[in-house]
Amino acid sequence: MKRYSGFKLLIVDDHQHNLFTLRTLIEQHMDVEIREATSGARALEIALQDPDIDLIILDVQMPEMDGFQTASMLKIHKRTKDIPIIFLTAAFKTEEFQQKGYEVGAVDYLLKPIDNNQLINKISTYFRLIEKERAMNRVLEQKVADRTAALAQAKQHLENIINHMGEALLVLDPDGHITQANPAACQMLGYTEQELIGLSIGDVFEEGEDEQAGAFMGTWLEALIRVGALSKIEARFIAKDGRRVPILFSRTAIKGPEGEISDIICIAKDMTGYVRACDAPTTKTANHVS
Repeated sequence: MKRYSGFKLLIVDDHQHNLFTLRTLIEQHMDVEIREATSGARALEIALQDPDIDLIILDVQMPEMDGFQTASMLKIHKRTKDIPIIFLTAAFKTEEFQQKGYEVGAVDYLLKPIDNNQLINKISTYFRLIEKERAMNRVLEQKVADRTAALAQAKQHLENIINHMGEALLVLDPDGHITQANPAACQMLGYTEQELIGLSIGDVFEEGEDEQAGAFMGTWLEALIRVGALSKIEARFIAKDGRRVPILFSRTAIKGPEGEISDIICIAKDMTGYVRACDAPTTKTANHVS
């Protein structure tokens, strides 16, 4: 059974007889699509027009544009620079001749007159390498796809948790501007998320008597850099309609790889019910025994 179905090979030689010989030998052993060119200019044209060329067998000695010049042009273009080139020549001639071929992008040489086994073995070798590379790329692409799907699923799961939190959550940039707000925060403050985004935390936050709350409004960034997190601070949110909402407030700094603060996570619990309960008058009932 012939192999390498789906592969595409470009053979380039200025003699039609040589092209016929090459095609015949290859087709006896491989089920590949073969394109032909009788000049360097035509080879360049075919390679640029057909993005699926897998391998080029290129005669070195051709008039007008020889194999070295053709290979150099192929390596310039983004679409063709990675196509392996096997040079076809009557002889290596000199070491300088060989070196020049490798410098312009050849991966191998075939000598004329062509040895059938050598021709098929070399082509098979490069097709096998291409197959392995493609298989590795498919594995990598699948891993990337799986990782992307897992990250998307994790992100969606996290968003669901944030959106269903009973506490208000605000995300701030290092300058203290709101970049994200969950539904509980929007409901507590009376703003939509789009209205909140871009506001300074000072626009919706009123410090309490707690010392740490004062630090938040004054040197809050320095405090977070120093301790990383500040929690259980009694303060007040200023709602859109002017209401003061008593809250128990926490914030945590999210740091980047260099230790810089990238985001600040603020979580606030509405303490309105608790404050009302504490402020409610108590009634004592005396029991009389007759």
